[in-house]
Amino acid sequence: MPSYTAPMRDIQFVLHELLKVEDALKEIPAHAELDADTLNSVLEEGARFAAEVIQPLNQSGDEEGCTYVGDGVVHAPKGFKEAYAQYVEGGWPALSCDTEYGGQGLPHFVNNAFYEMLNSANQAWTMYPGLTHGAYEALHAHGTPQQKQLYLPKLTSGEWTGTMCLTEPHCGSDLGILKAKAEPVGDGSYLISGTKIFISSGEHDLAENIIHLVLARLPGAPEGTKGISLFIVPKFLPDASGKPGERNPVKCGSIEHKMGIHGNATCVINLDGAKGWLVGEENRGLNAMFVMMNGARLGVGMQSLGLAEVALQNSLIYAKDRVQFRAAKGPVNRDKPADPIIVHADVRRMLFTQKAYVEAGRAFSYWLALNIDKELSHPDEAVRKESADLVALLTPIVKAFVSDNTFECTNHALQCFGGHGFIKEWGMEQFVRDARINLIYEGTNAIQSLDLLARKVLADGGAKLKKFGKLIQAFVVENQGHAGMQEFLEPLMDIGDKVNKLTGEIGPKAQQNQEEVTAAAVPYLRVVGHLVYSYFWAQMARIALDNQGDDFYKAKLATARFYFAKLLPETAGYIRQARAGSEVVMGLPAELF
Repeated sequence: MPSYTAPMRDIQFVLHELLKVEDALKEIPAHAELDADTLNSVLEEGARFAAEVIQPLNQSGDEEGCTYVGDGVVHAPKGFKEAYAQYVEGGWPALSCDTEYGGQGLPHFVNNAFYEMLNSANQAWTMYPGLTHGAYEALHAHGTPQQKQLYLPKLTSGEWTGTMCLTEPHCGSDLGILKAKAEPVGDGSYLISGTKIFISSGEHDLAENIIHLVLARLPGAPEGTKGISLFIVPKFLPDASGKPGERNPVKCGSIEHKMGIHGNATCVINLDGAKGWLVGEENRGLNAMFVMMNGARLGVGMQSLGLAEVALQNSLIYAKDRVQFRAAKGPVNRDKPADPIIVHADVRRMLFTQKAYVEAGRAFSYWLALNIDKELSHPDEAVRKESADLVALLTPIVKAFVSDNTFECTNHALQCFGGHGFIKEWGMEQFVRDARINLIYEGTNAIQSLDLLARKVLADGGAKLKKFGKLIQAFVVENQGHAGMQEFLEPLMDIGDKVNKLTGEIGPKAQQNQEEVTAAAVPYLRVVGHLVYSYFWAQMARIALDNQGDDFYKAKLATARFYFAKLLPETAGYIRQARAGSEVVMGLPAELF
């Protein structure tokens, strides 16, 4: 069975040495009193919960899966409900929630770091509270005062959980063609009818109530996405005292039998005149839902990062213990018949690839979460706007680039185990299976790529991208005279120049033919993702160069060198792909395939 220990040394390195979060929080009045000791204590306790409470349920939960009992009733795997009760008792759902509704009011980046640990320990279990937090954020941003008072305290405490119901049998990401209907009753409520599929955590026995956020159409609504509204649809209708009352006709018709995340109930949800209440304005449901969707995209990044971390840990342990063949330079362990496989170059390549992607992903995702805190709470409007633009630009990358890399990393972890990796008892094949969904849901990675190129870069003439470029320029200028930094600054500047040039080439082509955007988007995201990782690896190398006497920094510096030498060069191929144009993809008529 796999093991997991939270990487507290690297988490603290990112928070306190790279991001200097104490200094950043001093500029945000709501968090100005938080210090490093407090942050570390919270995360250390979170690490204990992840490793001791939910990690032991990961493999058993995968093997047992969820059980559809009948009449809409679903049971989570053995131990999940008890673990969730401990999660609620410990106050973990409230970590970054508003104190007005019973939350602890801690920064989002703390919750982000905690969720990395939870996902390393047990992604399927973590999806139950993870989606709840997204429902909380959507209602906090767009709910009426009455809705907030009724639902947010229960979601904050974890007594109730939440879902988002978008996908229908005939439409996935193309929400413009959804068919679910909402009929006004006349008392401020609506009757919602339709079928939703692939609803994660859509039914379970962990909490006393489930709050579904459902997209549906009002009578006479415009066609397409401009005619979609958002509704609160509780599993049990709250009674006069705010407790679960009458059963609402929103039920699970079946659960999906999936490749991975077996411990999470992925449901077909049938709404048969279920009672619901409008969230936000009529026909503007996507505006409200995007709060939850964007939070979910960051959440997918953290799911992926968590899986990559635990896969790395276990493949590293195995590589140091498993003996096969002799090292190329001669025997290392002469008292054994063979050397540990970590002495072999290709095993090193796979381990280094995992380590480079994990550590850059952690730095990037924590930085992004810190910018969410600035966007929401910084007193300076200019800082809020700057942070909001950076978060908008980079959200597709944290979802797609991190999850793409993680699928590669979990496959490398399995490969390090050789034939044992293919066997269930070692746990590596589960990490591969669980990681695969992250490239699909919350908008496929191709859709994230289109969002990045079309909406976040080309739509504003590259203004948001230039803001990120200015951060890179400032870092380069600041470190030009630092001994040893040229080996990192030169490739960083080079990839920055190439991104600017590539963007400048695609823009004019797109004005003539939008298929140029769709054909270039996926390789373009890979290139920009490497620009982002290059920026963070250069920063981490800068810190490591000043602390070379410590083994932690020696490993950090070696990983930075591996990243720039072995992983960044893949951008050359992706740039050529992006430049190849749409004709090579779209020129063949469909009937000739």
